[in-house]
Amino acid sequence: MEQEQQLSTRWEGYVDWRNRAAIRGRHGGMLASSFVLVAEILENLAYLANASNLVLYLSQYMHLSPSKAANNVTDFMGTAFLLALLGGFLSDAFFTTYHIYLISAVTEFLGLIMLTVQARLPSLKPPTCSPDSLNNPCQEVEGGKAALLFIGLYLVALGVGGIKGSLPSHGAEQFDESTPQGRKQRSTFFNYYVFCLACGGLIAVTLVVWIEDNKGWEWGFGIATISILLSIPVFLAGSTLYRNKIPCGSPLTTILKVLIAATLHSCMTKSPSNAIASMAPTPSSPTTTSKAIQEGNATEKEASTADDQDQAPTQSLKFLNRAVQVNNPAHKALECTLQQVEEVKIVLKILPIFACTIMLNCCLAQLSTFSVQQAATMDTKLGSLKVPPASLPIFPVLFIMILAPVYDFFIIPFARKSTKSEMGITHLQRIGIGLALSIIAMAIAALVEIKRKRVASNSGLLDLKEPLPITFFWVALQYLFLGSADLFTLAGLLEFFFTEAPTSMRSLATSLTWASLAMGYYLSSVIVSVVNDVSGKYSKHKWLSGSNLNHYHLERFYWLMCVLSGLNFLHYLFWATRYKYGPGRPNK
Repeated sequence: MEQEQQLSTRWEGYVDWRNRAAIRGRHGGMLASSFVLVAEILENLAYLANASNLVLYLSQYMHLSPSKAANNVTDFMGTAFLLALLGGFLSDAFFTTYHIYLISAVTEFLGLIMLTVQARLPSLKPPTCSPDSLNNPCQEVEGGKAALLFIGLYLVALGVGGIKGSLPSHGAEQFDESTPQGRKQRSTFFNYYVFCLACGGLIAVTLVVWIEDNKGWEWGFGIATISILLSIPVFLAGSTLYRNKIPCGSPLTTILKVLIAATLHSCMTKSPSNAIASMAPTPSSPTTTSKAIQEGNATEKEASTADDQDQAPTQSLKFLNRAVQVNNPAHKALECTLQQVEEVKIVLKILPIFACTIMLNCCLAQLSTFSVQQAATMDTKLGSLKVPPASLPIFPVLFIMILAPVYDFFIIPFARKSTKSEMGITHLQRIGIGLALSIIAMAIAALVEIKRKRVASNSGLLDLKEPLPITFFWVALQYLFLGSADLFTLAGLLEFFFTEAPTSMRSLATSLTWASLAMGYYLSSVIVSVVNDVSGKYSKHKWLSGSNLNHYHLERFYWLMCVLSGLNFLHYLFWATRYKYGPGRPNK
């Protein structure tokens, strides 16, 4: 009796930091996840302290052109987020999210040390030159100095990717999804995860950016290094409270096995119903496996097969049903259970939603590149205080910090009462709101750029690199709308991927959120290159080329982004209205 009671208190499939069975009431919960949230504040501070201002560092100190600096920033940020897939994969397949975070934090720490040393020593940077030397461009960073710069940057990217791929899942795994209270707490966690991202970002784009601009970049990199170092003991402080999901093996192996098996079996079987028919048990003649289960002597594999026989395959993506061949599989290594097939179906169904968010993140990429350069040409004084252009993200950050608690304490309870559903606002609805806001943001960005260039022309400063008599608060409008879009979409995507994905693939699926960011940054670089190539063929000047931003046709680029975002929103509506949530989740 005591043994049965002890087993009932264990978290099945979870262990503590010493690899012992996790216990209900002792491991997991809001207290455990709070250590994750604090660690995220410190980690995002370290990342954004440099990413938000990096375009100016590359252009002013490494002497890259504005467009080249912008592309390098988007490539760096895109790589960091794309590597989240690696962190998620390793968390699901071989290590726990607990270990992946620690390894990744150390990796980012090493990269930041390299960048700090380079920023501190003049011999590791290209020679300084006068910003007025328009006819004699400054020498770009090259050789060993460039190697040091990019090795440091991409070590940071590797660390950031591992952290983004493991930390959100680690926090979400602390809640019991079998109870309504646990699911509500998990939803709250994702909301406050974005809130903590904003908290770290607030410190980064105010205090750290000011220090970088006024005290030197070695101080900015140094603060980021200390921040990521402090996040490690903070995370470790919650070790005795965490419950860690046991790795279930490579999810990619399962996906590939099902796809290959379905393809081969479709060539071997004339009728798609044969595979499923071979699974159907006959009432008058129970299978040997069923008898073994009744007698309690079945192996785990036989039990899984019997469970599959008692279930009917779903009718969506029928092609994959052919992967299940009980009597005559193409090869023993390609034996697939119905559960594996259904898990792969879930993954394939969420991919269109993932694809539809890439364009939004392409718009967000502009906040770290052209928007910062726009603000750098404007009047950034706030009274007697001169605000660094890279501190502009303070506007969306503050709005996220205000909106996140309001959303959790007021909007969601009201929505739950109105819709009489557990969620109130579904994940897909949140994502859709974010996509719609991105369209508005790009239209506003285009109008602001038209006004900025008109002021430059009327003031006779179009050809000069001098601050324009127009306040940088105009650029803050596009930050505000894109920041709101980021709150709705990021929190919605994280929870959507985590809750919809199979348990064995949750870290990898959650990493798709960051992969979407990565693809958005890469897409931004591609669009900039394509726009320059096309505009260079049909006009005298490329839209986004040169050393003077006033000669760019940035407003046309923003209008193009607005149109593409609108088309993407229609694409999203097509898939979102057809998507059906998993069992126990709302379809409305």
